[in-house]
Amino acid sequence: MKKLLASSALVLAATAGTAFAGGHGVSACLITKTDTNPFFVKMREGAEAKAAEMGITLNSYAGKVDGDHETQVAAIETCIANGAKGILLTASDTSSIVPAVNQAREAGLLVIALDTPLDPMDSADMTFATDNFLAGELIGQWAAAALGADAANAKIGMLDLAVSQPTVGVLRDQGFLQGFGIDLGDPNKWGDETDSRIVGNDVTAGNEEGGRKAMENLLAKDPMINVVYTINEPAAAGAYEALKSIGRENDVLIVSVDGGCPGVQNVKDGVIGATSQQYPLLMASKGIEAIAAWAKDGTKPQASAGKDFFDTGVALVTDKPAPGVESIDTTAGTDLCWG
Repeated sequence: MKKLLASSALVLAATAGTAFAGGHGVSACLITKTDTNPFFVKMREGAEAKAAEMGITLNSYAGKVDGDHETQVAAIETCIANGAKGILLTASDTSSIVPAVNQAREAGLLVIALDTPLDPMDSADMTFATDNFLAGELIGQWAAAALGADAANAKIGMLDLAVSQPTVGVLRDQGFLQGFGIDLGDPNKWGDETDSRIVGNDVTAGNEEGGRKAMENLLAKDPMINVVYTINEPAAAGAYEALKSIGRENDVLIVSVDGGCPGVQNVKDGVIGATSQQYPLLMASKGIEAIAAWAKDGTKPQASAGKDFFDTGVALVTDKPAPGVESIDTTAGTDLCWG
């Protein structure tokens, strides 16, 4: 095993449970991209609650910032050394993490990817996630329907996650474009489409400041952008601020993905037209159940029917429903939101 990084490199929060049924102590690990993003905070809450319920000791780790791959590798090594039965992982680098994941699986740990599929996907024993392509497709369909005939002349700004194009970012981006009615290039990457309606792509790092800067960059390219796809709701909030600074906040359609409580409130307030809501608490709680089953008798989780992952669901949230696009309103979205 590679030498572990110093423990100070880890952002660690641990909760201890009682012995697993049958008298055998079982421990599990949750490794997220950060411990500050509300999505991952809710994921940790879900894992902690289910672990306490099932008598499993849970150790939670997170990168210092989004993209902190080295800390996640160190966390995996720590989990192996500590005898964990399984790992729930949201990978910052979906391909570079694979050797560490292989090491864990060879040591007998069940590894479940949460939210973000690994590259290749079967590097993990299973993925518990939103159908991120569908999440993007729903907001694309809604945006096209909301514009009606004007969709044919749309000017679209694409606010993505990172240059490295993690799988989730690709899926949401490509889903949106397909939903909007734009032909895809290589569906495994963004930015190679030839449709003239796309003004350009920029990256946000999934945060508000990144969204603001990316929006400014695209507006410099074409100040008449009227549709904005955003990787998540913090990026959408930043895009809105950039538009507001030039007086265009009321005539640009912004769509997003996440469904956190601040994002749902932004839909209610008209900052975001529609967002696709995902359910991180369910991802994590189902993941803990899977590790418990693995520890008990070696049972591995199964994918949802017709898919190569376990689908934890998605719903479009908007107060302006569009014909032919199933959605829930912000009242229902608030009841289901997180963060």
